[in-house]
This record gives sequence, structure tokens and C-alpha cells, in this order.
Amino acid sequence: MKALILAGGKGTRLHPVTLETPKPLLTVRKKPILNYLVELFLEQGIYDIGISISAEHKEDFHWWYRRWWRDYPFRFFEEIEPMGTWGALIGSAHFVRNEEFFVTNGDELKRVDLKAMREFHRAHGAPATIALVEHPEPKNYGVAVMDGQRIREFVEKPEHPPTNLISSGLYLFTPEVFAYHDFSRPKFAMLEHDLFPKLAAEGKLHGFPYRGQWYDCGTFERWQKAIEEWDS
Repeated sequence: MKALILAGGKGTRLHPVTLETPKPLLTVRKKPILNYLVELFLEQGIYDIGISISAEHKEDFHWWYRRWWRDYPFRFFEEIEPMGTWGALIGSAHFVRNEEFFVTNGDELKRVDLKAMREFHRAHGAPATIALVEHPEPKNYGVAVMDGQRIREFVEKPEHPPTNLISSGLYLFTPEVFAYHDFSRPKFAMLEHDLFPKLAAEGKLHGFPYRGQWYDCGTFERWQKAIEEWDS
């Protein structure tokens, strides 16, 4: 089984720090965020890992690789220009298109039972499953409205959130999802806007709630909270 880590974002809310260091390489408890995501997969038996990175910061990621993982055969995929979460996945489709695969955002810390999520995904037979967590401020994230185990509606950053269940930025897909990409549109596309609402409308998006640790590191305040509270 394969996993893809989306690490190509600009991290504008963390400027000027991320002008020098890409967000996934910022540290929490003395280790880059990206290390924890790699370990999430390796420790649960998923060894074939790809990382989508910004070409602008490729030297930073190559330094990270030499510093931490010199002997591990990661696959790197460069985004020459910003592609968004869906666009980056499309750009890496040749890596994952023949089997089910995990995808995670590269700027979050999370502890999830991947085996349980995989069993849930297979039992429900949908092309996409989102790992969901409860959050006290759901309006800052993608929010799921549930109908049993199915996500009936997915709304990105709603002003008035209908629930407090949010996307944790961890997904399990089958190759069927690639049929939903419109190749006539610009390359930039977001899972949260351009894929999940379509799947939800067709009853093909499921939610896997979990209670493990989860921290978003996308702003200075959230990054600080992760540093203070993450149980490494």
C-alpha cells in the first residue's frame, strides 16, 4: 500500500518563517512535522511513501532527506507552481493510480489507527474516506455533515458550521477518484472544494471519526499549541 504526503503549500500564514523553511519542515519537539507523518505510515506497515513538494523549496527537502532519511527510498514529486491539494494529487497520480492509497496534508500532526481506517474504508466500499476529528472551532476547517457513516455534505470553512466534525487532513482513496478530475480546467484544484462536495452529493464519501491526537500547525498560534501539547 502507498501513501502520499502533500508538502508543497506556501505556508503564507507563517510568513516570514516559511519564506526560509517550508511549513512541513518546521519543528515540533525538536523534529520536523514531516518526520511525524512519515513515522505514522512506517510504524503501521506502509513503506511506499511519496512526498509532493514545492520546486521552490526542493533544496530544503533534499537537505531534510539527507539529514533524517538518507537511506530510505522516498519518491519526491515537484510542484513547479502551486497546484492545490487536488492538483498535487493529480500530479502524482502515476504513483498511486493502481491501488488504494492514503493521502495526508503535510502541516498537521495526527495519531490514527490506519488499519482500522482501512478496514472501515473497505467495508463501506466508497472511493474516498476522510478521517474526522471533533474540534471546538470547526469554522476554520472543512466540516462534515454525517448521515450514518456517510458524509452527506462537506463544507469548507463555513461561517456557521453545521457540526463540529472536521477533516483531519488524512484520506484513504481508491483510483476511482481520478475520474472526477476535469482535465480541461486549470491545474490548481483543491480536494476540499473540487472533489469532496461532488463525492458527498453522490453518496460516495465516508467519514471515519477518531479520537487520537490531532494538531494543525498552519498558524503561529496553532503551531505553538502543537509544540506545547503534542505527546511525542
